[in-house]
Amino acid sequence: MPAPARDSANPTRPTPRSRILPRLDRRELAAIFLGGAVGTLLRAALSDAFPQSGTSWPWPTFVVNVVAAFLLGYFVTRLQERLPLSSYRRPLLGTGLCGGLSTFSTMQVELLKMIDTGAYWLALGYAAASVVAGYGAIHFATAAVRRVWVPR
Repeated sequence: MPAPARDSANPTRPTPRSRILPRLDRRELAAIFLGGAVGTLLRAALSDAFPQSGTSWPWPTFVVNVVAAFLLGYFVTRLQERLPLSSYRRPLLGTGLCGGLSTFSTMQVELLKMIDTGAYWLALGYAAASVVAGYGAIHFATAAVRRVWVPR
């Protein structure tokens, strides 16, 4: 266990816990909550509109995850390299919206359903295609943002 942090004025006395933990930014949490709510509602609407069985390719989840990966690559690159710094854009769009929109837990449940029904090759193909397409979407979005000329 690491030694507790010490007060600089009195090295023998541990610092108060409030000085060790980061401050809670309620507006940042609200931005994450708002983005997550929007992303989750969009994902849930797509899942309800296009239900899937355990023996077919789960297109809604696959498309949502690839779109979320693309948006994450776009937002992170654009916000860090093209726009002025903001404390709330990245939590709202990256952590909140893309985190709520992407649904890797649903992907895992779908993979287990495929395995339970004996569709092993479908499960393997789905897992591989999801990872490759997700990384490809991030790469494409990042490259697209970097290639667009922005006057300063």
